[in-house]
Amino acid sequence: MRAGLDIGGTKIDAVAVDSDGTVTGSLRLPTGFGEEEVVAGAAAAVEGLRRLTGASLDSIGVGIPGLVDPATGRVRHAVNLGFHDTPFGEALEALTHTPVAVENDVNAAALGAVHLMGLEGPVAYLNLGTGFAAGLVFDGALWRGARGVSGEIGHIPVDPQRDLCLCGQRGCLETVAAGSAIARLWPTSHPYPAQDLFRAAADGDPHAVAVSRRVSEGVAAAVRLLVLTVDVERVVIGGGVSHVGAPLLSAVRLVLEEWAAASTFLASLALPDRISLLPEGLPVAAVGAAMLGRPSSVVRSA
Repeated sequence: MRAGLDIGGTKIDAVAVDSDGTVTGSLRLPTGFGEEEVVAGAAAAVEGLRRLTGASLDSIGVGIPGLVDPATGRVRHAVNLGFHDTPFGEALEALTHTPVAVENDVNAAALGAVHLMGLEGPVAYLNLGTGFAAGLVFDGALWRGARGVSGEIGHIPVDPQRDLCLCGQRGCLETVAAGSAIARLWPTSHPYPAQDLFRAAADGDPHAVAVSRRVSEGVAAAVRLLVLTVDVERVVIGGGVSHVGAPLLSAVRLVLEEWAAASTFLASLALPDRISLLPEGLPVAAVGAAMLGRPSSVVRSA
């Protein structure tokens, strides 16, 4: 039995999975803030899984935001958690007396999406959250690249003359199609700006139509980049923005179809057929984290 923790800014989603990857128990706890509170919350989640399942746990996997060193379990720059440079894996092992593997949350979600959706071959999980990044899984194994930055496509500039990105570059994809970009481009009191944007666009609001088109072009550009660089067979779109649902998927497919109509090369790649939305309710990050203990779940470089 393995435990998987998806640690977010407000909550910890925890699951226990058996040797076949089947979820046998789950729970949710508040995250807390700062190193001591978050580590204690993670340990409490593990103990809760042990009580819930009545089983011992062979390993603990953690998906967490920030810059993660999987070799040491250190987490840097997880500002929403109050982490600057935290030996998270070591601290959690000390409390739980169980081996801990730590991974970036988007990479963990990519593993979980492939497993829960039954996907094969090369797959990209495109996370449209506050930020914008992808996790890459090739034949069931996570691909990090030479220095752990594979999939950071949110920081590829698509228009150097446009907005300044937090990374210091201008016109990155993250400034166009991430949740933070939508909140900036479509100011609203609605709790879910992306959903409000696409509803307004469907009602014919001219500004909403223009902004939703820009967002859709940004997502389509990410799909095109992922296929042209690593030739993934499937791009699964997840994250908070994906809760827009069918209107987002249709809008992105429309952009890809328009590009294909103007390019026989792009038409040959069948990009609209290679994208799908993450089904609602799948605990992909927690399940993917639980799978980190498997030797085949990680490939660090070529």
